Amino acid sequence: PAPAGLPGDPDPEEALSDDSSRHGGRVRGFPHERGNWATHVYLPYIAQEEFLELLELLVSRARTFVPSLAAMEEFHLSLSQCVVLRYHWIEPFVRCLRERLAAFHRFFCVADQVKVYTNQNKTRTFIGLEVSAGHFQLLELVSEVDGVLEEFDLPTFYKDPSFHISLAWCVGDLSGRLEGQCLRELQDIVDGFEDSVFLLRIQWEQVRCKSGNKYFSFPLR
Repeated sequence: PAPAGLPGDPDPEEALSDDSSRHGGRVRGFPHERGNWATHVYLPYIAQEEFLELLELLVSRARTFVPSLAAMEEFHLSLSQCVVLRYHWIEPFVRCLRERLAAFHRFFCVADQVKVYTNQNKTRTFIGLEVSAGHFQLLELVSEVDGVLEEFDLPTFYKDPSFHISLAWCVGDLSGRLEGQCLRELQDIVDGFEDSVFLLRIQWEQVRCKSGNKYFSFPLR
């Protein structure tokens, strides 16, 4: 599944249209240009029924503070920023990723801390579950992904990343409404949710790369 809400490049033949009203008001982080493929490396998370029940509780409560919040439909943990690849770079980029990630083993992390995020240009606000355990292994993965990005002269990941799984989003910078009392109430829901200790302990089994409408999978050992 594609990570929701990313500025993708769905089809090289698609007309050069960038109407934000077609994307729930989302605005691209960079302009669409033919031959440029928006590319993102991430860990996919397949939501179970219990996770979706928790999501429904969190979004319902958060909407009492920000009614425009929309739940994410698919979930992931980012290992890179969204960067631009030229079409002829995709194959060598994926080959380099595959080589660098070949030795990595599956691992667990815990994502149980509710946090509010905004994107870099403050056009969207997110509620996410931040990782509280497993940070070291994630940094090791990012180091390898960064190495590939540097080979292609692309921006690397954030220097002090807050690894998280986004749960819901809205247009604009509404972080002020979601922090404080709302954030405390959401954390109470997570802490009190039945079996949340087991539910939010996640085993990562593969890394994925999305480049435009192409998907590549790198299974962990």
